[in-house]
Amino acid sequence: MFGEEFLRAALIGGPVILFSLTVHEYFHAWSALRFGDTTARDLGRLTLDPLKHLSLTGTLVMVLSQFTFGWAKPVPVNLMNVSNPRKADFWISFAGPLSNIGLALIAGLAFHVFSPAMGGTAWMFLRYAVIINLALAFFNLIPLFPLDGSHILRSVLPPRYEESIARLEQFAPFILILLVITGGVWMIIGGPVTFFYSLLVP
Repeated sequence: MFGEEFLRAALIGGPVILFSLTVHEYFHAWSALRFGDTTARDLGRLTLDPLKHLSLTGTLVMVLSQFTFGWAKPVPVNLMNVSNPRKADFWISFAGPLSNIGLALIAGLAFHVFSPAMGGTAWMFLRYAVIINLALAFFNLIPLFPLDGSHILRSVLPPRYEESIARLEQFAPFILILLVITGGVWMIIGGPVTFFYSLLVP
């Protein structure tokens, strides 16, 4: 039998993280199209249908973590199709975390507007929406490949650092896995997530 905590996380946190990941990937695809790359659109990724974005492994991790962590399939981007690859890479990469920040702000605003009349479930839903979206945003801004932050870093650093970044990217996934396993990710993002959460959900 699943415990009460797991069921609550599945019923409330599950839809929140699924929707948040879907919006994140949608805005990567939308931003890529704005810069002239149709790859994601042509592959059916310019959609808010979560089934088009689900990753089997990411979904399994989502369940095992009681719907506090997970990931979707990365949106394919071909920078050969854009006129300014560095600028495009920055904004296409930043679009995902930015969309999660936007969702957190919307949920926080709804919390302030409706909290006097909200029941316990709605109150918890908005709290989940704020913290999950903040966590997704700041996690993806970590400058380790394959996260969005690595693309953002590459796009803002001078070209002379390309070789150093390429060497780092060989080890970055292993560093990221180690940070996830040891809880180091929360040591990195916990501060900003907690700070902005306290502003949005007093």
